[in-house]
Amino acid sequence: MTECNAVDAAITSRRSVRGFRPDPVPIATVRDLIALAGRAPSGSNIQPWKVHVVTGAALARLTDALTAAHESDTPEARDYEYYPVHWRDPYLGRRRALGWQLYGLAGIEKGDRDGAKRQMGRNFTFFGAPVGLVFTIDRDLEQGSWLDYGMFLQTLMLAARGRGLDTCPQAAIASYPGVVRGELGIPESETIVCGMALGFADPDEPVNALRAEREPVEAYTVFHDG
Repeated sequence: MTECNAVDAAITSRRSVRGFRPDPVPIATVRDLIALAGRAPSGSNIQPWKVHVVTGAALARLTDALTAAHESDTPEARDYEYYPVHWRDPYLGRRRALGWQLYGLAGIEKGDRDGAKRQMGRNFTFFGAPVGLVFTIDRDLEQGSWLDYGMFLQTLMLAARGRGLDTCPQAAIASYPGVVRGELGIPESETIVCGMALGFADPDEPVNALRAEREPVEAYTVFHDG
């Protein structure tokens, strides 16, 4: 496979996996992936990302604490709003379409609030992945650094595909910043950006058949010539 084809394959095969095998990922591999992601560009090379790698007993404690918070129905205030405060099309339509695809694969029927809550709760176990990653950024950094952060996260996910691993970036992990801070010792001066599950996809997990649709280039691109 040529270098170009290998990069294309990593991009097109990357997906949000929501069911992992328990097979461990060597910590040396995780370190290598983070080092590769650190090659992502950032304005003036300030490299605004901070990463917490959570495995073993520490991961079990974190997932137990997050799951308990989720099941208690006592929401926390997020450090920042990930989604729009006021939804509108086309974004609302795309969100609903993906949600019904996911619920259909999970066997959750319309109106099944308990089933939807259980599926949501799987986020807080990192979908059974052996590695949970939590990402933070200093609160005093501006939007440009958040753009840089997105490139770091994407680079990490593509690097994982190059090693035959899968990921799921998880905004849900930031829904309980107090829990995450308490378990990982993260200071208030850092914003909880998101989490990420890392491991080997479980081929027997029904929701892993999900393939999110993408808009055609013409839907969001204007070509200026002359």
